[in-house]
Amino acid sequence: MEQRVLGRTGRPVSVVGLGTWQLGADWGEVSDSEALAVLRTSADSGVTFFDTADVYGDGHSEQMIGAFLRERGEAADEITVATKMGRRLEQVPENYVLDNFRAWTNRSRRNLGVDRLDLVQLHCPPTSVCSSDAVYDALDTLVDEGAVAHYGVSVEKAEEALAAIARPHVATVQIILNAFRLRPLDEVLPAAADAGVGIIARVPLASGLLSGKYDASTTFGPDDHRSYNRDGTAFDVGETFSGVDFTTGLKAADEFAELVRAQAPGTTSAQAAIAWVWQHPAVSTVIPGARNVEQARSNAAAGEVAPLGTAFDDGVRRIYDTHLREVIHRRW
Repeated sequence: MEQRVLGRTGRPVSVVGLGTWQLGADWGEVSDSEALAVLRTSADSGVTFFDTADVYGDGHSEQMIGAFLRERGEAADEITVATKMGRRLEQVPENYVLDNFRAWTNRSRRNLGVDRLDLVQLHCPPTSVCSSDAVYDALDTLVDEGAVAHYGVSVEKAEEALAAIARPHVATVQIILNAFRLRPLDEVLPAAADAGVGIIARVPLASGLLSGKYDASTTFGPDDHRSYNRDGTAFDVGETFSGVDFTTGLKAADEFAELVRAQAPGTTSAQAAIAWVWQHPAVSTVIPGARNVEQARSNAAAGEVAPLGTAFDDGVRRIYDTHLREVIHRRW
């Protein structure tokens, strides 16, 4: 699989990584044995970038990755692990201070079993935090103290990404980018490329809508955020189906599947959706999640999809403009 430099970290990572929210919580139950199998399958398929957070399963996702790294031995040196912090307390600006950062990163280091974190990201903080001198000074202190090698910001909005990209020591920005969320293409990716900041693209399948496997009869378990967060009561609604109304999303997803059949025969809708993201050269890595080894293997294979081309890109934009731009574009 193609490797790209992850922004200012200088580390090579696979263009398709693995998001491990599913291995912690909020997507239904995944056993420890299945979680480890997903991690093994991903690595064996060429994935060298894992993204997690200290709140995924209250640290359980980090612990599973830590167990996997120990099992991997010296080969684990080829893997970059990014975690996130900032959601263990109320997300208000006054909680983004050095003492909390130290406590959170120390906990993540214990969970992962490492002395120094490869990359720590602020986990979708309030907008004002992304422009705070004091916050970046505190993050610089973590680097100086050796707790973290590099830091970045995971954001909801384009303006938050642009504020972070302007900071000289921000290594990466993580943002939602998929066929149903196009604003980052026009604003964030060019700025990141100019600054040498890595882009980690999350939610590439719009919470599964772009897999082409859902219809009006599809239901989700009560512990799945696709059931309980459709109105955004638990966290930013943009994290669930990219903020798209489910019925509208199904119509758009059907048209996306037709586009894939016409322009990329032999490729699944999910693989095409993932490939469309990483084939933008300013994207360092895209991080689909997986709940089982079949999904992990299929997602990794998206890293070898041939260039989708201009006609495919035009089709994505047509679907977006027809169904989604009016309600999505201005919000994120």
